[in-house]
Amino acid sequence: MSLIGKSPCDRGVILQGEPAAASTISYRRWTLVAAILGSSLAFIDGTVVNVALPSIQHKFGATTADAQWVMESYALFLAALLLVGGVLGDRFGRRRIFMIGTALFVLSSIGCALSATIGQLIATRALQGIGAALLVPGSLALISATFPQAERGAAIGTWSAFSGITAAVGPVIGGFLVEHYSWTWAFLVNVPIGIVLLLICLSRVPESVSGKNPRGSIDVLGASLATLGLAGVVYALIEVSVQGWTAISAWIAGGIGVLALVLFVLVELRSRSPMLPLSLFRERNFAGANLLTLLLYAALGGSLFFLPLDLIQVQGYGATAAGAALLPFITIMFVLSRWAGTLVDVFGPKRPLVIGPIVAGAGFALLAMPSIGGSYWIAFFPAICVLGLGMSITVAPLTTTVMNAVGPELAGTASGVNNAVSRAAGLLAIAVFGIVLALVFNRQLDHALAATQAPADLLAAVTAQHQKLAGIVIPEGTPGATAAALKHAVGVAFVAGFRRVMLISAVLSWLSAISAWVLIAGKPKRA
Repeated sequence: MSLIGKSPCDRGVILQGEPAAASTISYRRWTLVAAILGSSLAFIDGTVVNVALPSIQHKFGATTADAQWVMESYALFLAALLLVGGVLGDRFGRRRIFMIGTALFVLSSIGCALSATIGQLIATRALQGIGAALLVPGSLALISATFPQAERGAAIGTWSAFSGITAAVGPVIGGFLVEHYSWTWAFLVNVPIGIVLLLICLSRVPESVSGKNPRGSIDVLGASLATLGLAGVVYALIEVSVQGWTAISAWIAGGIGVLALVLFVLVELRSRSPMLPLSLFRERNFAGANLLTLLLYAALGGSLFFLPLDLIQVQGYGATAAGAALLPFITIMFVLSRWAGTLVDVFGPKRPLVIGPIVAGAGFALLAMPSIGGSYWIAFFPAICVLGLGMSITVAPLTTTVMNAVGPELAGTASGVNNAVSRAAGLLAIAVFGIVLALVFNRQLDHALAATQAPADLLAAVTAQHQKLAGIVIPEGTPGATAAALKHAVGVAFVAGFRRVMLISAVLSWLSAISAWVLIAGKPKRA
């Protein structure tokens, strides 16, 4: 998906793992290397593909809805199957499932690069999401299964450091490859990393199976209903942005999606081994932390999907520069993560979980200010720094609050649930924000084009491409001055919609602060 860096509670999944099996120092080191490489695959994919989207849209002549599906098909299966991937690893072997996920991820990455149509790319991205759902929880579980409790802190520090470097360097390298070679490198860059990872796993990583009911049932029905429900709702939202509110297919898909989600809740309430234990939400701090996660990560995931489109298609940045534009965000989170982890011990969870989203909301509001042109250091840099500061204050205390809200025996499950909530939030937000941006864009485009006084046939040719938003291509042969005026009109319309999206993101962030103020109690018991 479009989230930058690690999702919340990644550390929690590692910290609260079950006691490690006996292993040599060499095996532990190689397991840590494998976990870092596995996380790197997911981090790189989540950032590089965002930067590559404008190039992909131009290559296939795709609409913005198609570009949304390139992200959504991946995020859909990752969000819906993430918890199932962890259960499969516990039951059939963490290394085995991790390797299957890696192999599927690599093969589907090759399939993405070889796609001849946008439909093929969307389908192979879905396969990539399934691979990621097996890979992501396994990369974290391998650390907890191999390192004893006393050594996990150092392992986490190393893993976090290298993951931070990957998150920072990945978009820049990926942007360079996309800009100077081809969009296919956004996917092919995964292949050598995946091959090395598989070789390490085969030779140096020990197998481990959960000692806690490894033969427990897998919630296939719950996973199927979650996938169908999310798919139906997301499809309906994206179709509405394309065809309008009268689209019958959108209403049918939305109805099926909502029904599937209702059935999912009923199934989880009655299941002996639910993938989503709803009883956890009876704990007030856990419910409050997940509501905050839903609102804040919807703002983050939805807005960061459209930011590269604005930077590349409207502001004129190259893919490399667009990838580097978020470096301050990643750097601030990396530098402040250890300090932020102490905030709960000093102040309790409520203050940082109120202040952090308020600051992040200010960052989103600042992103709503730039127009077309202007220096990066004035237009975007301050906003990205403020957003990074707000997320830094929030993420570590959020992880701690989730883990401490339940007993140690359930902390790993609680962390996995919160991680999945963050990914589902971004999945839904991209679809909803797409509707908002399209509505504002279409309304503003008519006014902006009329002001150009261009010939009617040119205006009709531009308007006919409205579903591409800022990816509209000015017809060949258009005189230079007229082409520039039309391109500027398209940019003005997109910026108007982008501003609305950023303001909604700011409101969601501030609502998440309010949810923390109302629901999060004082200092939690230490897990």
